Amino acid sequence: MSIELPVITDEQVEVLLSDLLEYYGYDFTGYSRASLKRRILRLYSLDKIPGFAEFRYKIKSEHGYFKRFVEQITVNVTEMFRDPLFFKTLRNEVLPKLGTYPFIRIWVAGCSTGEEAYSISILLKELNLLHKSLIYATDLNPVVLEKAAQSMFAMSQMKQYSENYISSGGTNDFSSYYTANYSLAKFNEELKSKIIFSTHNLVSDHSFNEFQLILCRNVLIYFDRDLQHKVLALFDDSLEGLGYLALGTKETLDFSQISKSYKRLPGEKIWRKTN
Repeated sequence: MSIELPVITDEQVEVLLSDLLEYYGYDFTGYSRASLKRRILRLYSLDKIPGFAEFRYKIKSEHGYFKRFVEQITVNVTEMFRDPLFFKTLRNEVLPKLGTYPFIRIWVAGCSTGEEAYSISILLKELNLLHKSLIYATDLNPVVLEKAAQSMFAMSQMKQYSENYISSGGTNDFSSYYTANYSLAKFNEELKSKIIFSTHNLVSDHSFNEFQLILCRNVLIYFDRDLQHKVLALFDDSLEGLGYLALGTKETLDFSQISKSYKRLPGEKIWRKTN
């Protein structure tokens, strides 16, 4: 007997997106439809929803389920010192230049559960810059931010994170940055003390500060071209002259309206604002 897969039509996806906008102010209309639909279908079959009308009603009427829905359709895949060569470039080239500033403001946009923000905090500490830095770590999803603010990650991840850290040029004992607590690793308070976690919606919220470094890695790939341009313009507004913008491995500034004002560093997806 073949199992019938649940079917949600493109029109129904649009209905859900307009519900989210109308009831909760969450605007997903610029997200890539293919990846949204994949995630919605996955959740729909995972939770064994009997029909689309029930699914829609559940999202509209149960705040807890709405939070689950947002959590499932926003992508939260991350690890500490992911792409170690990228972090090596930050360590050797970008952060030492920013070290000449009296104060360093960094924005990690789409920070998910916070691994990247803590990685940056470790780099700043090792370069003796943490005392004069602030990291703003933002995400659309309040559930992942709550997790990020606890500064606790699975012990089972630490071997991988430690290997990434060493490949990125780290020379300390990685375990000196956390205390083991049963199955969890709790990262030192000092690292967290310079991170501000807050919700920010790249689609609808405005610039909120001037930064010398903005990281938004592997978020733009889920947006359509128009929304990518809009978000890049937001970053441009938020970045000081000579500041740095870092994107994910499959993302680029080429073809964007702001590309003329930026020069790419060799090797990595990091651009420096030239004006």
